Amino acid sequence: MPVNPICVALDTPDLVQAVALARALKPHVGWAKIGMEFFYAHGIAGYARVAETGLPVFLDLKLHDIPNTVASAMAALMRIEPRPAIVNLHATGGFDMMKAAAEAVAGRSKLIAVTILTSLSDDDIWATGFEMAKNTEAHVRSLAELSKRAGLDGVVCSPHDLVGIRHDLGKDFLTVVPGIRPADAATQDQKRVATPAAARAAGADILVIGRAITGAADPARAAQTILEGLDAG
Repeated sequence: MPVNPICVALDTPDLVQAVALARALKPHVGWAKIGMEFFYAHGIAGYARVAETGLPVFLDLKLHDIPNTVASAMAALMRIEPRPAIVNLHATGGFDMMKAAAEAVAGRSKLIAVTILTSLSDDDIWATGFEMAKNTEAHVRSLAELSKRAGLDGVVCSPHDLVGIRHDLGKDFLTVVPGIRPADAATQDQKRVATPAAARAAGADILVIGRAITGAADPARAAQTILEGLDAG
């Protein structure tokens, strides 16, 4: 695992921009995240262009389907060269789906589960049918525990959920945390957020940061400033 905990989210359909950002940011970040916006536009060939920069790639496709379909999709992703460092799925797909995916990945990449999206509040998750007697953090902790039992390496969770997950599942369970905003940055479409230093202090292993870096006038300098702030803390 890279020592640098910053994972830059290359959430753009622009191939040239994504590759240029990956190259410029390689000395200042530990990972690059490619999501659906990029992958659906450029596929494996586009992924390979980013991976060729040498940054480990978190391929953020959030798979969610019946167990056989997700397992087959994960097996296909394991044939990509270079192989993604991290792949993921939705924990709400259930134990059998996650277990089948873990067996398909077979340790060749880190496999993590999305718990509750950081764009969702308590009201949002209740509206989708989650139990109203529990708050968001309680649902996240249940999904994280289910993910570990299914053989996954970790979860994607909000900064607000880190303390509970660390308490329940220990320091070796990987925590990949979006919703990271420097103190002077807007929250945009995220609702459960924290600063980089606060998230690290709460137990985040990997900090997913997008527009605060990629939207800056000097992305490399923005990433380096965030990293220096972590080191100072």
